[in-house]
Amino acid sequence: MPSKTKTLSKILKYIGIYKLYLIISTVLAAASVGLTLYVPILIGDAVDLVVDKGLVDFEGLGAILLRIAVVVAVTALLQWLMNVCNNRLTYNVVRDVRRDAFAKIEILPLKYIDSHSTGEIVSRVIADVDQFADGLLMGFTQLFTGAVTILGTLGFMLSINVGISLVVILITPVSLFVAAFIAKMTFSMFKLQSETRGEQTSLIDEMIGSQKVVQAFGRQARVQEEFDGINELLEKCSLRAVFYSSITNPGTRFVNSLVYTGVGLTGAIAALRGGISVGQLSCFLSYANQYTKPFNEISGVVTELQNALACAARIFELIEEEPQIPEPENAVELAAPEGRVSLEHVNFSYEPNRRLIEDMNLSVTPGSRVAIVGPTGCGKTTVINLLMRFYDPVSGRITVDGNDVRNVTRGSLRRSYGMVLQDTWLRAGTVRDNIAMAKADATDDEIVAAAKASHAHSFIKRLPQGYDTVIGEDGGGLSQGQKQLLCITRVMLCLPPMLILDEATSSIDTRTELRIQRAFAKMMEGRTSFIIAHRLSTVMDADTILVMKDGRVIEQGRHDELLAKGGFYAELFNSQYNI
Repeated sequence: MPSKTKTLSKILKYIGIYKLYLIISTVLAAASVGLTLYVPILIGDAVDLVVDKGLVDFEGLGAILLRIAVVVAVTALLQWLMNVCNNRLTYNVVRDVRRDAFAKIEILPLKYIDSHSTGEIVSRVIADVDQFADGLLMGFTQLFTGAVTILGTLGFMLSINVGISLVVILITPVSLFVAAFIAKMTFSMFKLQSETRGEQTSLIDEMIGSQKVVQAFGRQARVQEEFDGINELLEKCSLRAVFYSSITNPGTRFVNSLVYTGVGLTGAIAALRGGISVGQLSCFLSYANQYTKPFNEISGVVTELQNALACAARIFELIEEEPQIPEPENAVELAAPEGRVSLEHVNFSYEPNRRLIEDMNLSVTPGSRVAIVGPTGCGKTTVINLLMRFYDPVSGRITVDGNDVRNVTRGSLRRSYGMVLQDTWLRAGTVRDNIAMAKADATDDEIVAAAKASHAHSFIKRLPQGYDTVIGEDGGGLSQGQKQLLCITRVMLCLPPMLILDEATSSIDTRTELRIQRAFAKMMEGRTSFIIAHRLSTVMDADTILVMKDGRVIEQGRHDELLAKGGFYAELFNSQYNI
């Protein structure tokens, strides 16, 4: 995690964009503090006008009271304007931080998303930024005002009596030492609190998304224990952080009481000796109180800033993560690819010490159907990740129409493929919106035609509002088979030059599957297709079948040829049909 100094410098860069608000806020803070400090002088003057019973200058007293009322009203207006500037500055900075964080998520390599839980990332972008905003707002609201108040009161006190002011100056460092010591202690505790809160958010997000699985396997008690463990750790972290941060205010208040006592004693002695008037003493006591008050506020701000810095460090970690490899300036746009795909000596592994794909070679002619079969974990889906350039090979290269995919724009490459995966993805919106995601300018007739081709039209028409039925996130309310039919409909709508079907009909009943297989066969005519399947009956008509095992292509050929060899493919086929 970055140091506090580095984190603070990054925050200042964001604040620098809105330095006008900062300048205006500082000027308003100085003006409001100046007027606030002017009030004790007027009160002191008013006290001096009350000499004795029957010797009160009511006319002068009335003028002073009117002046005090005007000063207080103007001060209130300036403080309101200052708060407006502070709010705008804080929430503009927070908006920019969240925008940059979300933009970084969009370009992060998939290996980062795969290695970090969704809840932990969400916690950084939402909870940590909120905590950062609270600390930043408190800092702008109180830090500037407090600093100016301290300097202003010190100046006024020195102008009244240097001796009494020295008493204040000598005791002040004790308050600063207390605040600095506690701030140092609380930073590490708030950092641990923020990290633990991220773990808790991650667990909650995962459990809510997998509640059916948790209940199906009777894991409720185990999950509850895990949550209780994290919750107790968060309780301990929070209590320690809050305890140490809460003693800041009493500690500084104790020191401030010493300051007030010192001013009272030395001021009273000076008044008795005629060094200052009673009005000046009252003014001095008011200044002593105003002088010490910002130390309480600033100590609270410092504590809150520790929390804000800890949260900011986590969000900046995300923002500064290495993005995916940028596209070269002369990257090629695939306009209308023929579908000639080649893998040349491709090696790939998710982890350096665990090899997966080794020296894979494949040449696919345009319009051919390539099936990839093999046991779970052999690398079938990894090949698809490489074709789509979700990951880049460690060595070797992949080409489309002779172009290395690393020299092709990601957008044009991925638009050239139509994907139907075993895992469905739908967003909150209407059924029509989810289908039209593949082709934004599609007409209603095109959407209906694609739905009929995928055999989704009949179940869509049975929905309450048909194509205008609103579905929840990830297709809430639809069966897994219906979700998969909608994903197939997308591909039917856009009909790209190349297709990837990864267990595309795994959640669909046998009767519908036969219909969709016929629709797929028609759709695949003249299109390069990659088909991943466990049920070998669905790939018997493929032009080429790649048999993978332990990351290697161990057999390659047509169905009849591979059966005749009597190798690993024949074993897989016979085991499925109990031959």
